[in-house]
Amino acid sequence: MNRHAIAVRDLSFAYPDGTLALDGVSFDAVHGESVAVVGANGAGKSTLLLHLNGLLTPQRGSVDVGGTPVARDTLPEIRRTVGMVFQDPDDQLFMPTVAEDVGFGPLNLGLPPEAVAARVASALQRVGAEHLAERPPYRLSGGEKRAVAIATVLAMEPDVLVMDEPSSGLDPRARRRLLGLLKGFDQTRVIATHDLDLAAELCTRTIVMAGGRVLADRPTADVFADDALLEAGGLERPLGMRSCPVCGTEPARSGTPQK
Repeated sequence: MNRHAIAVRDLSFAYPDGTLALDGVSFDAVHGESVAVVGANGAGKSTLLLHLNGLLTPQRGSVDVGGTPVARDTLPEIRRTVGMVFQDPDDQLFMPTVAEDVGFGPLNLGLPPEAVAARVASALQRVGAEHLAERPPYRLSGGEKRAVAIATVLAMEPDVLVMDEPSSGLDPRARRRLLGLLKGFDQTRVIATHDLDLAAELCTRTIVMAGGRVLADRPTADVFADDALLEAGGLERPLGMRSCPVCGTEPARSGTPQK
């Protein structure tokens, strides 16, 4: 199987308090695909993402990444393959400087200092944050923290990027920069988001979840044109796909992700 492929089969997971967060979830993602996971709060999106790099392991069913099952004894390999960007960048930034944060993962892979430095420079350059290398993370803006958090993942050179609410808390300018950055990635991407306009711009497929189940897995434009489905998932059409409330003019954009 291609190292960039994901296969989830009948995945179920309940938290210790008995809350059933995932109930028989199945889907595939192939090399280079960008897949959005959407749904109301409590739909199971974040719990699903935590299974994709082994932060949670299946209680029932399976998760397979690049031919390797996600299990306790495969976690080192899975976490080299799957890079996860958390909803809160502060969960990923804990070193005295940005450069040390970005280099933390490669250093722990046992790479020599010159290789670590090269990865740090490359990752920061990709997210446009070279000038932040010596800055302490607590001195960064929300958009800068988001970019650096992504750089910490890119420095590990993963085959798959998993992102939980990547545009959360960003101002419009930082959000535009993030969109431009994500459009340039060629890794397989799975993005959980409430930002449906971001999903419409970035993702060719969208999975709609509710109550820990998959309601639909279809091309993104089809999902966001189905008002009954969106209602069932506790969602509304992205702003860019709504008709003008005054004149009824249809939106110019079709919802098809830009290349």
